[in-house]
Amino acid sequence: MDDAMNCPKCNSEHAYQDGSLWVCPECAHEWSTEAGTAAAAAPEVGVRDAHGNALADGDSVIVIKDLKVKGSSSVVKGGTKVRNIRLSEGADGHNIACKIDGIGAMNLKSEFVKKA
Repeated sequence: MDDAMNCPKCNSEHAYQDGSLWVCPECAHEWSTEAGTAAAAAPEVGVRDAHGNALADGDSVIVIKDLKVKGSSSVVKGGTKVRNIRLSEGADGHNIACKIDGIGAMNLKSEFVKKA
């Protein structure tokens, strides 16, 4: 198969052409050849949660696992709802700034939260 194309979403090499669309059997993503080249040229920007949902300032999120608070004996329990988050560019990977009841202001990584 000379005209094989990788999936722009999961980079699978098993994509196949179905009429005018390309289909990925691994992630079920469908795209046209024009959209495939555009997606490769301009990757999507933005902060996404653990399940791939886009996050925005003011959203509410739920912590999905227990997180230790560095420098303290406190723990943020899984299932804790955090309201009114602010997205930030942290050099250490912490891209959510928030205030948690009982703990105070802190930064979280988006990979440990899901959108509420």
